[in-house]
Amino acid sequence: MRLPIVLIGAGRIGRIHGTNASADNRIELRYIVDPVADAAAGLSAMTGAKPVSLDEALDDKEVAGAVIASATKTHADLIERITSLGVPIFCEKPLDLSTSRARDCVDAVTKKNIPFVIGFNRRYDPDFARLHALARDGALGNVESVQIVSRDPSPPSLDYIRASGGLFRDMAIHDFDVARWLLGEEPDEVSASGSSIADPAIGEAGDIDTALITLRTPSGRLCSISNSRRTSYGYDQRVEVHGSLRTARVENHPETWLLVSGDEGRTRSGIKHFFHDRYAEAYRLEMRHFVSVIMGSETPRTTVRDGLRALELADAAAQSLKEKRTVQVQTAP
Repeated sequence: MRLPIVLIGAGRIGRIHGTNASADNRIELRYIVDPVADAAAGLSAMTGAKPVSLDEALDDKEVAGAVIASATKTHADLIERITSLGVPIFCEKPLDLSTSRARDCVDAVTKKNIPFVIGFNRRYDPDFARLHALARDGALGNVESVQIVSRDPSPPSLDYIRASGGLFRDMAIHDFDVARWLLGEEPDEVSASGSSIADPAIGEAGDIDTALITLRTPSGRLCSISNSRRTSYGYDQRVEVHGSLRTARVENHPETWLLVSGDEGRTRSGIKHFFHDRYAEAYRLEMRHFVSVIMGSETPRTTVRDGLRALELADAAAQSLKEKRTVQVQTAP
């Protein structure tokens, strides 16, 4: 018997999760919930799931899991409502733009002991997972520093920027999670600098589009994060872990691995254009993992507490930028 799942949100990220869910033979993607009827109908045509209201979907006692891929401002309320029903949850990042509301989510999930996976998709990328294994297995020696480069090909719309919660909570939050994961230790100091240099209109909207962030752990391990909303050559995603014995690095993924050599030199294709191409396999494996969590064969790799931890680092980065100083991070228990 396939597991009946409800997908909440039929936008860009919802379409990714919906397509992956419908391709998993352990899942019956039964319902799609979205206030935009055309979006729900479009994804319904692609997956065969029925577009319904939230109440109708959650009234179905057979629903075995819920995927939250709706607007960020809806996440916390949905988490609390679905948790009260005892239904396992997959939720896209962030939990909320408010750390206080994110803590409420942690409390709700913890008290009900609900299986919960948060959508930090980088951890499911095969190359990132291999890098993490090298760091944790001691193959690199003692981890001393991590360097993360994460740059989008072009800025999103200003409407998106205004509702995003800022670069740190919207974009860099993935990098904060990767940093914690690879460092193997919670950062307790954050220093951030930023500018609206790629698009002055982003600055006028109250945000930045370019940032450099440094994290430091109690033992002295360091992580540098370089973010930009604009990269002329594609979706720049590089990570390096430097250890006392070896250094390991994940490079950008090219569109193809074709390499042409001649008198004029060597040429190859450009890199993947954006996140849905670069992390396509990660999204697929992430959804498979959620189903395995529902079935009890795996425990969550990315938890509700990971969502809170990353948001705390994002808050500290925003405070550091505003106050032009290094900020001490006080993590929740």
